[in-house]
Amino acid sequence: MTDRLVKEIEGHLPHIPLEIVSQGAEALVFQTSTHPYIDDPYLKNQKKYIVKFRPSKPYRHPIIDASINKTRTIGEAKFMTKLNKLGINSPSIISVDYSKAIIWMEFLGSELTNGDISSFKNWLWYLERNESEAKCVDEQVEQVCKKVGELIGKLHMNDMIHGDLTSSNIILQDFEPALIDFGLSSYSGLAEDKAVDLYVLERAILSTHSVFSDTYNGWLLEGYGSIHKQYSKQGGTKKYAETIKKLEDVRLRGRKRSMLG
Repeated sequence: MTDRLVKEIEGHLPHIPLEIVSQGAEALVFQTSTHPYIDDPYLKNQKKYIVKFRPSKPYRHPIIDASINKTRTIGEAKFMTKLNKLGINSPSIISVDYSKAIIWMEFLGSELTNGDISSFKNWLWYLERNESEAKCVDEQVEQVCKKVGELIGKLHMNDMIHGDLTSSNIILQDFEPALIDFGLSSYSGLAEDKAVDLYVLERAILSTHSVFSDTYNGWLLEGYGSIHKQYSKQGGTKKYAETIKKLEDVRLRGRKRSMLG
């Protein structure tokens, strides 16, 4: 299956070296050293870029499939453009081919010593596996967790919902967090939708960093709340209270589902 999908994008981007980074249900993500329209060997050798591709689905009618992929690519590109305009850390778009469902974007992140890209998840994993317990909850970790919370707070204050807010979709670049992967993103002012975003991240932290999850999630919410306080004149304090109340309801529903299997 993956070979077929790789051949499909190679047909769209011939002679472009692509290294697959991840494969999801909807899209493939590649890394490349080639800029889409600047033919400069220096740039090619010195920089990395990300290419996101929505492949065709054989089970859908070709016309419907092309329309769905085009619409979703347009939506994601517009969402990312708005994030950039608002100053919310996320990749900048370099090029978009709507008809082929390809987004070429800035590469964010640095490498850990073991070669993994420093997503929020990988960084916490690295600390837990290689450092002392004290290092896992030191001041630097606290500050990064709060910055992640602040980043999500800025997103939600602008009524933007990530839709797949896991620790894998938060990249660290020099310990500054940035959001990635907006395939399920949407716009909503509802506290319920914001609470679900927070709950998804909370559960992701619990499942991957269970020993320190209460501490990490507490710091995340502190950062989230601090941004809302900064926007108190825009109703930030009220929005925060409404979202946290809904988060408690979402948690309760989650526990009930767990009990019922």
